[in-house]
Amino acid sequence: MGGHRFNPEKADLLVDPKREETLSPTKMAELLELKPGEIIADLGAGNGFFAIPFARKTKEKLVAIDIEPLMLEKLKERAREAGIKNIEYKVSSLENLQLEGGTFDKILTALVLHEVSDLQGVLSSIHKALKPNGKALIIEWEKVETDSGPPLQERISSEEMVEIVQKLPFNTTVHKLNDSQYGVLLEKI
Repeated sequence: MGGHRFNPEKADLLVDPKREETLSPTKMAELLELKPGEIIADLGAGNGFFAIPFARKTKEKLVAIDIEPLMLEKLKERAREAGIKNIEYKVSSLENLQLEGGTFDKILTALVLHEVSDLQGVLSSIHKALKPNGKALIIEWEKVETDSGPPLQERISSEEMVEIVQKLPFNTTVHKLNDSQYGVLLEKI
C-alpha cells in the first residue's frame, strides 16, 4: 500500500469504452443499489468514469474527490459537456478527507486504495462519513499478475481487504468483478 499514483497524462485510458466491458458503471450502481435522491461521494474520482453516470442517476449531490487537480478539471469538462450540474469538486488526498460525518448514502472508491499510506484511516473516514446503513463499494486490483494495473507488490488481495475492513463495523460482501478486479461492498452497521 502507499504505491505510486496514477499518471494524469494517461487519463483518457480511464474513460476508454472498452473499460465498460470489465467495470461497467451500471453494474457498480446496481451493486451499490444506487437510487435517485441519494448523496454520493466518489473518492479518487479521476476524470469521472463513475462520477458522471452516478451523478446522472442520483440527481442529488455527488462529491468528487481526487488528489490531482488536473483530473478534476477533466471531470469538470466532461460534466459540462454532459450537462451535469450536481457534482461538487474537492482536491484532497484520501488520507486527509474532510467529509462531514453521517452525510453520504453511498461512497465509491475505485482502484485507488492501493495508493494510500493509511488504509485503516481512510476506511475509518468512509465509515464515519456514511449515514446509518449507508453503503460503500471498494473496487481494487486482485493480487494476481495482469498486463495492466499497479505492480503486484502494491496490490491488496480481496482476502486482505476483507481482513482490514472487518476491524470496522461493516457487513461485507466480496464480488469478483472480472479476472483482475474485485469489489468489496460495505454496509455500515
